[in-house]
Amino acid sequence: MPVAVVAADPISKEGAVSQLRRRPEVELREESAPGTVALVVENALDENAVGRLRRIVRGEGARAALVVGTLQERELLDVVECGVGAIVWRHEATARRLVTAVLAASRGDGDLPADLLGSLLSQVGTLHRGAVGQQGGPSLGLTPREVDVVRLIAEGLDTGEIAGKLSYSERTVKNVIHGVTTRLHLRNRAHAVAFALREGYI
Repeated sequence: MPVAVVAADPISKEGAVSQLRRRPEVELREESAPGTVALVVENALDENAVGRLRRIVRGEGARAALVVGTLQERELLDVVECGVGAIVWRHEATARRLVTAVLAASRGDGDLPADLLGSLLSQVGTLHRGAVGQQGGPSLGLTPREVDVVRLIAEGLDTGEIAGKLSYSERTVKNVIHGVTTRLHLRNRAHAVAFALREGYI
């Protein structure tokens, strides 16, 4: 399986490469491309990391597995929406564990630590219950973060004001709005507000 290690710092990259170099199932490559699995190593998930994941999966056409030190519950859906199905905690990143995640990613399978799997199932259940409880609601509703952003749009705040109010960056606010409008096939911010009002979110 062709694998490219992507890391923000050289020590993390070399550590993952040295773990994988001894494994016969893995053929290391310098760059991710269609048909490869990108093993992305991050300490924590920030906007740059999410952007890298999106670029790798959507732009470069590679599969992705994520090795991460910490991951907040609210960030888990962002990772899954990027197309990542295999996640490994850094403190569990043995050569065997990395290979298992890489192989799962190459097949398009899910491979999550048990604690994250429970969190993901809980979040999906909440979204599903929200959608089922709405007459004719969408298959996926709005996340709490999306509701917060759309509610402030409805109050007339611009992107900078929303970012300040929620302690997000402007880029995060734009990403949230783009995610809502794309996923739910909405035309613009006004359409997103109308959707949220109609479905009882605000």
